[in-house]
Amino acid sequence: MRIQPIVIALLFAGITATALPAAEFDVVIYGGTSAAVTAAVEAKQSGKSVVVVSPDKHLGGLSSGGLGWTDTGNKAVIGGLAREFYHRVWKHYQTPEAWKWQPREEYGGRGQGTPAVDGAQRTMWIFEPHAAESVFEDLIREHKIPMHRDEWLDRENGVKKEGAKITSITTLSGKTYNGQMFIDATYEGDLMAAAGVEYTIGREAKSQYGEQWNGVQTGVLHHKHHFGAVKTPISPYRIPGDPQSGLLPRISPQPPGEYGAADKKIQAYCFRMCLTDDPQNRVPFPKPEGYDPAQYELLVRIFNAGWRETFNKFDPIPNHKTDTNNHGPMSTDNIGYNYDYPEASYERRREIIAEHETYQKGWLYFIAHDPRVPKEVQQEMQQWGLAEDEFVDNGHWPHQIYVREARRMVGDFVITENELLNKPPIPDSVGMGSYGMDSHNVQRYVTPDGHVQNEGDIGRSTRGPYQIAYRALVPKRGQCDNLLVPVCVSSSHIAFGSIRMEPVFMILGQSTATAAVMAIDEGLTVQDVSAVKLQKELLKRGQVLEIPAE
Repeated sequence: MRIQPIVIALLFAGITATALPAAEFDVVIYGGTSAAVTAAVEAKQSGKSVVVVSPDKHLGGLSSGGLGWTDTGNKAVIGGLAREFYHRVWKHYQTPEAWKWQPREEYGGRGQGTPAVDGAQRTMWIFEPHAAESVFEDLIREHKIPMHRDEWLDRENGVKKEGAKITSITTLSGKTYNGQMFIDATYEGDLMAAAGVEYTIGREAKSQYGEQWNGVQTGVLHHKHHFGAVKTPISPYRIPGDPQSGLLPRISPQPPGEYGAADKKIQAYCFRMCLTDDPQNRVPFPKPEGYDPAQYELLVRIFNAGWRETFNKFDPIPNHKTDTNNHGPMSTDNIGYNYDYPEASYERRREIIAEHETYQKGWLYFIAHDPRVPKEVQQEMQQWGLAEDEFVDNGHWPHQIYVREARRMVGDFVITENELLNKPPIPDSVGMGSYGMDSHNVQRYVTPDGHVQNEGDIGRSTRGPYQIAYRALVPKRGQCDNLLVPVCVSSSHIAFGSIRMEPVFMILGQSTATAAVMAIDEGLTVQDVSAVKLQKELLKRGQVLEIPAE
């Protein structure tokens, strides 16, 4: 995210830019994510005037921001415009021009247990960032959708309402957008919050919704992103075993909280990096400004204990590139440094993002250059670098940080792990998910026996696909009559750990736009849209609302 200097000056001055004439649209979409694109295309295809007001310059959010190793679960639940996206990706990779650094026949990647390319379904699930962005840009251009980039909602004074109805939103540049319906397609839920809709941040107690995997999860070690994956316990202190010497960097001095208790902490963020080992397209890892090798002392101890899984999540995508994600006890996830991000000012968010970038670039540079890193690990890291032909206007670094969760709406219906696991019939299903409940680590702390440990990483199967209720996409009755929320949906922390996947956001973007169109045509609030009628319209559009139980 980038904010122009003039906007920062206006923020500090406590004023906004001079108001400009308002633009009128049927549907106003705030955000530049994959959900924003599918919502905009659906609204336009349904004959409505629509505008995308995006704080981002690049379209697609994480789908074009490095997350090319798609988290899909059961692909049978992905229909409508979401499947159209993956079909267009497939078409892109049918052209010889798409294979600049690798012969097409050489790439046999597999992702999430299935082939990257599904020839029978004419879909491709693994792709380069620039390929995804080009698909999103094509969709917007082909449908002649107005796209207003680098426009930041005035979160203090920019949302005007008459009663429970939003009438307009205004950005920091002074542009005002009047609309009949509004869709908040941001990862942060800024429009939702500014409109006075109830939301929550952090983890609910296990007892609040009768869940097993919510709240503080001390002692629960899933995946391998914890210190139980290291052969020997590791001391958190600067002088091993000596609490008086102080803690190493990146370890919290605070107790983790009681097992099962609620807190306001959120799972860690990172950048999904696109790396390459092709010398012709490789940019050596830069030494970031503010680099401090002392920040990675804990990593040295992890290596010294024999851990050697640094490259386990260098997942291959086309053209000798990767979607590199977090793996292990101290990896790309910047644990504990994002707690205030959801509610932070734009300027503070920029600081948080910059700190994450410094940490992650420093992690790469440290492994590639510090003499304390095992030689075989260092030599392998030196074979990798940033992909020169990706993120070309941002130093080859992803333009979107991975906001795994921020605000979550609290609607009349809250999706919990019980809905995902028990799967009671959802009469107002408007889409499906199927990926496992997946929360990354929330904190790194000192155990009672004086060792370092991570907490919050949960990975549990949903035991098959589940339905997503329309009621979870709209505010409580009376809070906001004409706002729909396809990303920061009404769900518990651990349920959102499954819902938060990019294909689901695309599905829900289309579904919310379909509901917005119906609300306009029938003169209804979003809460009063008939689920039965909505489902009929969604099925016409190829959405998948139910499949036989596994």
